[in-house]
Amino acid sequence: MTVSRPQHRANAALKTAFVADALAMPVHWYYNPADIYREFPGGVQGMAAAPEHHPSSIMSLHATGHGGRRGSRSGTGAAEIVGDVILKGRRQHWDRQHRHYHHQMQAGDNTLNAHCARVLLRSMKANQRHYSKADYLRAYIEFMTAAPPLHPDTYAESYHRGFFANLQQGIPADQCGAVTHDTPSIGGLVSIAPLVFCQRLAGVPLAAVQTLCREHLMLTHPDDSLAAVCRHYVDLLDQLLFRDESLSAAELIAACAKASLGLSLPALVAKARRDHEIVGGLFSSACYISGSWPSVLYLAYKYVDDPCAALLANCNMGGDNVHRGAVLGALLGLVNDAAAIRWFDQLTNAGELDVEIGALCQLEDLRD
Repeated sequence: MTVSRPQHRANAALKTAFVADALAMPVHWYYNPADIYREFPGGVQGMAAAPEHHPSSIMSLHATGHGGRRGSRSGTGAAEIVGDVILKGRRQHWDRQHRHYHHQMQAGDNTLNAHCARVLLRSMKANQRHYSKADYLRAYIEFMTAAPPLHPDTYAESYHRGFFANLQQGIPADQCGAVTHDTPSIGGLVSIAPLVFCQRLAGVPLAAVQTLCREHLMLTHPDDSLAAVCRHYVDLLDQLLFRDESLSAAELIAACAKASLGLSLPALVAKARRDHEIVGGLFSSACYISGSWPSVLYLAYKYVDDPCAALLANCNMGGDNVHRGAVLGALLGLVNDAAAIRWFDQLTNAGELDVEIGALCQLEDLRD
């Protein structure tokens, strides 16, 4: 029995997504690219640990009792979510100026959202590759509230804090998705690719997978504009997963940009002299989906034949490069596995990830 092309593509895509997350981690949310090159002369070129000092960090301004910023109206703030409910033992890092969001994380470590994608991988494996909203929520809550934490991260995005603030108030878990200023964020798409690949490789029709992906997204990111982008992302993942070699991956990406944004990628790439003119220039490098989605498609189209260059370019433009990178990596890994081959074994959890991804892509059946 041999590995099918879609199985191989899905395996490479997920490995590349985890690689992209870890590569960008040390310069995550650096909003001045000059700071990246000051810290890493020549830019990030491979796996690295998080620096002690973060020049753009505003972690001290983020609420620890609910989603959003301190002083916002999101949630009641009655419970100290960070430290007491999630991220146990790590609350003290949030009040320090210039504290890195991923304080003391080492080269090859993955960030929290990537670990939550792993929770989904394991949840589906335990459920014979079926997606269950209830099973995922149970696993997510157990993972996030573990003491000590089961991941190396110091920071939790607004959606995590908002979810657990609502849960503490007795709201049913499947209704705990919180709405804040940054709900429509690229981070909401990080766990979509595993869900798409698992279900489509199992033969679930695309229309049903679209429904599952929206349902999964709304658990933590209840926003219709983000859901609309998610639909286009799922379509593109599916097209690249089952692409005939005679079809151009670049043309599929360009068609997605036209359909989802009315954007001509060929014209944009021809016009831009530097990537910084597009990511961080024309489009915001922040988490908001309005800027991050066109940035992903621009990078995917321009670097479709060179995923390693794409992931490094993504790192060195800063902003929300971790989550943008994970989404970008899933797309590019479907076309070319060079980044997975080059860096995957350098991930801290490479061995465990290989097993988890292999199970989802049905590769474990071939190893038995």
